[in-house]
Amino acid sequence: MESPLTVRLARVEDAAQMAWVHVRCWQETYRGLMSDAVLDDPSLPAARERSWTAALTDERYRRNRATVAERDGKLIGIAMSGPPPDTAAEWVRQLHLLYVCAADHGTGAGPALLQAVIDPTESAALWVADPNPRAQAFYRKHGFIADGVVQVEDGVREIRMVRRVRTPGGC
Repeated sequence: MESPLTVRLARVEDAAQMAWVHVRCWQETYRGLMSDAVLDDPSLPAARERSWTAALTDERYRRNRATVAERDGKLIGIAMSGPPPDTAAEWVRQLHLLYVCAADHGTGAGPALLQAVIDPTESAALWVADPNPRAQAFYRKHGFIADGVVQVEDGVREIRMVRRVRTPGGC
């Protein structure tokens, strides 16, 4: 029997484990899409830990929502959303990232993390690697659709997916 999953707000003391999950998921997900030199850079975990520490402590990120998924006291997933970078955006939240270790795909961690950082009643957008059929299917299942906008970030082609939420009685 699988141990229970806990999803909770991230704390600064989680930064090192969050960095570990972040790097591991990059390696599992982006091998072949990103340079091996980037994915295997020995300084990457420390850089991610510094980034997570800032995300959890810096006043600039106070409107972000950062959560972790854990099982048996070990982090298996991370997620963060925030206000959209473009104040004229048609959505209220931007999913910055959602990663679940491959061994825990299909356990409910992904949907729980998504709901923890973006309320189902909130419109939202995200960028997802292309190709990344598993992630794209996950987001489609949760109401996101590709809107045709593409960018290249860190050498990886990404598509934007948007979830528009209709208000009761609205169109």
